[in-house]
Amino acid sequence: MELGLKDKVVLVTGGSKGIGLACARAFALEGARIAIVSRDPANLARAREQLASEGLHVHLTRADLHEPHGAADIVEEVSSALGPIDVLVNSAGGARRYDPETLDAAAFRATMESKYFPYIYPQQEVLRRMAERAKANPSAEPGTIVNIVGMGGKVASDIHIAGGAANAALMLATVGLAHYYGRYGIRINAINPGPALTERVEEALKLEAAQQGVDTAEVLARNLAQVPLGRYAKPEEIADVALFLASRRASYVTGAIIPMDGGRAPLI
Repeated sequence: MELGLKDKVVLVTGGSKGIGLACARAFALEGARIAIVSRDPANLARAREQLASEGLHVHLTRADLHEPHGAADIVEEVSSALGPIDVLVNSAGGARRYDPETLDAAAFRATMESKYFPYIYPQQEVLRRMAERAKANPSAEPGTIVNIVGMGGKVASDIHIAGGAANAALMLATVGLAHYYGRYGIRINAINPGPALTERVEEALKLEAAQQGVDTAEVLARNLAQVPLGRYAKPEEIADVALFLASRRASYVTGAIIPMDGGRAPLI
């Protein structure tokens, strides 16, 4: 299936590991020009080495997306190096898990700063530029944004209340901005992964095991028993859906929130 992504400029935040890295690889295999952003230079170096071993080359950028100016600088740098951004995949930022009895105002604030704003800041800068291009040239192919959010925004978990609140806010922002920017042909969608085979899930399993007084293997077995498909997602599977949503094959899909939890949460 031709996705029409060849030579598109794709910025992947949080693209140095996990789902973000899987997305960067998937778009690169489609012939897109990729920039990945991470705060950690060691993770960036590992990502470059791994992708280079597969014959894939990406533009690397180290940045902290917790501040608006940091996001603006990154978008300017990538646009100068590769050209105007056609696709933004937001996968940066992760919410720490907390025992509910340790949650306080500082924890909620820290969670919004670590998960919500690292999505909002680059998204707003990219949207501003996409809209300007659309106004200047209405016949040009519009841009797209895919936010990798999480099922925690729809299903409350005792250890993920603050993070779930950030995810819920990101879903609302996705749908609301998609509604407004559709007038320019710009599409914005989100994917809600359930647990995927990443380092973050391993950390969550450890916290859940400590809370329940059991080992991680038992927690994993219990969790998998609740997934109708019987397993956790692979990051590559989430990347495949991101590819579709960003492609011209999904040209009439916007404001959609796609669950990817193996059927665990039977929600409409």
